[in-house]
Amino acid sequence: MNVRVVTISATFGAGGAAVGPMVARALGLPFLDRAIPEIVAGEIGCTLEEALAHDGRAERGLGRILAGAARLPTVAMGAMEVYLPDRTIVPPEEFVEHTEQIITRTADSGGGVLLGRGAAVVLADRPDALHVRLDGPRERRLLLAASEMPGGGSGAPERDVERMLDDNDRARTAYVKHFYGADPADPRLYHLVIDTTRLPVPAAADLIVGAARAC
Repeated sequence: MNVRVVTISATFGAGGAAVGPMVARALGLPFLDRAIPEIVAGEIGCTLEEALAHDGRAERGLGRILAGAARLPTVAMGAMEVYLPDRTIVPPEEFVEHTEQIITRTADSGGGVLLGRGAAVVLADRPDALHVRLDGPRERRLLLAASEMPGGGSGAPERDVERMLDDNDRARTAYVKHFYGADPADPRLYHLVIDTTRLPVPAAADLIVGAARAC
């Protein structure tokens, strides 16, 4: 197998978090997704919340709230005044630079399966990398995302799932466009594009593993 690196770009509801680990296990490679912000936070000496605030795959949460609040030195969170000194705010560019270093270091030190974070662009010139895009029609991704919610989607109103999908897709697209000037939906960035709203997760993983072993 010449391919030691698989990058996976996935829209929300397209199953990237399920397909990625399955591919990594089959190929005997490490899987990097949630670990990346933790490594970055440790290397640049910021909090995990700050790292997540600039992460292209982070869901909306405390990190993004803090990132928005950090535009002002003092903000109100509920009834509590919180002071956020400017020196604690890590520029997005610093986070992205360290993320790129981790992606490159992973590729250079034995390889791995990398989910998101513009890895297909960062490693575009590597001959030992396979770049994959997981996507599907918005309506079917909505159904899949809702079915994966606790209680099979009954616990989250449809409008909430729709908002999550739109927010996450927008954030992931903006990350790649802003820092790399590329559209993550452009099929020319990838060797393989799969509609994972039609194929079950194991079948999609098998396609990727087969492509990696054939290269």
